[in-house]
Amino acid sequence: MYQRILVATDGSTLSKKAVASAIGLAVLTGAELVALKVIPRYPQSYFEGGLALQAAEVSRVEKQWAQDGQAIVDAVQKSALAKGVKTKAVTVKSDLVSEAIISAAKKQKCDLIVMASHGRRGIKRLLLGSETQQVLTHSHIPVLVLR
Repeated sequence: MYQRILVATDGSTLSKKAVASAIGLAVLTGAELVALKVIPRYPQSYFEGGLALQAAEVSRVEKQWAQDGQAIVDAVQKSALAKGVKTKAVTVKSDLVSEAIISAAKKQKCDLIVMASHGRRGIKRLLLGSETQQVLTHSHIPVLVLR
């Protein structure tokens, strides 16, 4: 059925449930798994939520975020390998999360994207948007959304 499944994770409790489901689906279908964490860049302006930091400090923060992201996908890989699922751990640096997920799925030749929906409602959804919604509406690859 599926040959390669991309699971997008941010390390949250809800995305950990999506990871568990993706691993289970990979076991059932014999698919390979690609664990993806999109790592943002440090905000460059006050309006983006950033503080004025020296370049060296920004570099240190971004390096820490990259290490944390790698640890998240490495943990997914370890869990999947324990269940006999061949897994690739991938991190991508981008501020455009939904585009990075879709692009990674294409690049890795995935035939399914699995991700969690954080279930924002009302004003939070309006202000923050929904990466899941963006992936659903822009991906040509099937998307399985878990809550």
